Amino acid sequence: MELKFSLDSIEENATVFWKMAGDTKVVAFHGDMGAGKTTFIHALCDVKGIKDAVTSPTFSIINEYRYKEAGKEKTLFHLDFYRLKDEEEATRAGVEDCLYSNNICLVEWPDKAPGIFPVNTLHVYMEVLDEKNRKLRTDDKIS
Repeated sequence: MELKFSLDSIEENATVFWKMAGDTKVVAFHGDMGAGKTTFIHALCDVKGIKDAVTSPTFSIINEYRYKEAGKEKTLFHLDFYRLKDEEEATRAGVEDCLYSNNICLVEWPDKAPGIFPVNTLHVYMEVLDEKNRKLRTDDKIS
């Protein structure tokens, strides 16, 4: 899948992304600083109806949000590995508990601990096209 979007169309593209991702639980967002990872994750949370303030968990490593789907309360984890040194530090921070919880996990900077992800993780690659536009592409798991 490939999506090109600006801030004006980000929520529409987040809706398309959720439909294409289907039952995917773990999504790893790759991209340079400023590529729009946190902004797109914020839009994904908005589409899920999350009312909490969605911010990057750069210092806390893990943010936990609640939302309702089909009348049931669900959990979504937003993880940011930017400050982690390696997989051992990620494990000590408890991220594997989230990644294998069967809850949705949206992860920034997954390259800091690549060996801890479930095999069915969806990898998303984001890049800057210009000042206002971004491109998102996924690996082969969804079309």
